[in-house]
Parts: sequence; C-alpha cells; structure tokens
Amino acid sequence: MSRRWLKANALLTPTGLWLGIFLIAPLALVVQFSFATRDTGVARAVLPWTTQAYLTALDPAFLPIFGRTLVYAVATTVACLLLGFPLAWFIARHGGKYRTVLLAAVLIPFWSSYLARIYAWKALLDGEGLVNTMLGWVGLGRDGGFLLTHGVVILGLTYGFLPFMVLPLYVACERFDFRLVEASYDLGHGRASTFFRVVLPGVMTGVLAGSLLVLVPSAGDFVTPKLLGGVDQSTFGSVIDDQFRGGNNWPLGSAMAVLLLVLVVLVLVLRGRRGEDVL
Repeated sequence: MSRRWLKANALLTPTGLWLGIFLIAPLALVVQFSFATRDTGVARAVLPWTTQAYLTALDPAFLPIFGRTLVYAVATTVACLLLGFPLAWFIARHGGKYRTVLLAAVLIPFWSSYLARIYAWKALLDGEGLVNTMLGWVGLGRDGGFLLTHGVVILGLTYGFLPFMVLPLYVACERFDFRLVEASYDLGHGRASTFFRVVLPGVMTGVLAGSLLVLVPSAGDFVTPKLLGGVDQSTFGSVIDDQFRGGNNWPLGSAMAVLLLVLVVLVLVLRGRRGEDVL
C-alpha cells in the first residue's frame, strides 16, 4: 500500500509542480496585491495590508459595469446554446462519415489567433467595412458602421466561444439514444413535447458543460469589448486590464480579478449541484 501511494504521488508530482508554479503562485500574488496599497502608481505588496481596493471595487459606481458583464456573459451563453445545439444534433445524428470533417470545421477558428479574428470582425463591421457597405446598397447601412454597440460585443463573444458549446453538446448528443425520440412519437407526443421531455433531459449534461465553458471565459473576456465596443460597453475584464496598464492601479485591478474569480467559483459550485440533481 505504501509503495502504491509513493508511486501515485510520484506520477502526480510533475502536474503538482506545474499547477503550483504557473497557477497557485500567480494567483497568490494577485491576492496579495489586492490587499496592497498604491503609491505613485506602483503597488506596494508589503505590510500593512488594506481592504481599500475591495471597497473601491464594490463601489456602486462599478455596479453598472458588473451588471453589463453578467448580461454579456448570459446573452453569449444563450446565443451559443441556440446556435450550437442544432449544429451538434445534426452532426451527431446526420453527420455519418462526414462527422470528422464537420467537427474539424467547428474547430477551424482555433487554428488562428483569437485577437486576429476579432480584428477581422472590427474591419468587417466598421463604417467602411464589407457588412456596412453591402447593407448600404439596400438602404440598411449605418453611419459609422455597427461598432460600439452592445449587440456587436455579444456577436463577437458568441463567435469566439461557440465551439466551446458545440463540442460538449456533440458528445452528449452522440451518446443520446435516438430511439427514445421515435418512442416518444409513437406514444403520441409532438415535437415540442418530445424535445422538452425526452431530448433536453437526455443531453442536459452537455448543456450544462457547454454553458459553463462559455459563461466563465465570456465573463472575463476583455479583448472583444475593447475592440468591438467602447467606453459604454466596458466590462469587468476591460476595467481590470485598464487598471494594470494605463491606470497603474494594481491593487484595484487585483481586487476586481479576485471578485471575478469568486463569481466564477460560485458558478462552478452551483453548476456542480445542478449537475448532481440532473444525474
């Protein structure tokens, strides 16, 4: 038993060191800086520690930004679910020998830089971009293009994180017994009733996993709101980025990052309980 324990721990040592150096240590530094004081634009990570950064981060002035972040994250999750579920269902049920090709098509965006893809969207949606130009031909163009709007930010987030929803949904749909659908029809249930009573519960694990994979990164994303949105579309992630760069307020940025992490942990806990209820 002792040799097995030593062998198991020896195998886990590289992973433990990796997590300790590149995850736990940076996170500990962020937490430390969140209790630091700001002096001439530089954070002092020495005693005495203070909670002033947290008090500032929880100021009611930041509530609209916090609420906007949640709205963007939830809207992106819902949009990815509405777009990703039909695609995952089609690939799992009708993909046949082309499943691999279709899944590869879903993963193609990952083969290029996320930043480059968002810049491409910015060029497309600009006032002189292709989208606005083509819509202008039919009288639907817009002065200045479609940038700096809430809808465009959600569009960019949905585009960026859609594959994170499709893949777990595909796995759940592939494991789903499609004979249950035929049985439901034979018992007199319509399409809507079959979907909500048979299909949705059968793939709920994929829905929960995909929703989590989209909700968490979209809540912390700052690239898309910065490039496609503006000041009125700022999110918690973009404000954190501003504090570490232009604002030179590391304690406030760290405190906001910790609060965002706490929110993510709460989502994980609630998701775990919901997953247990479903299973």
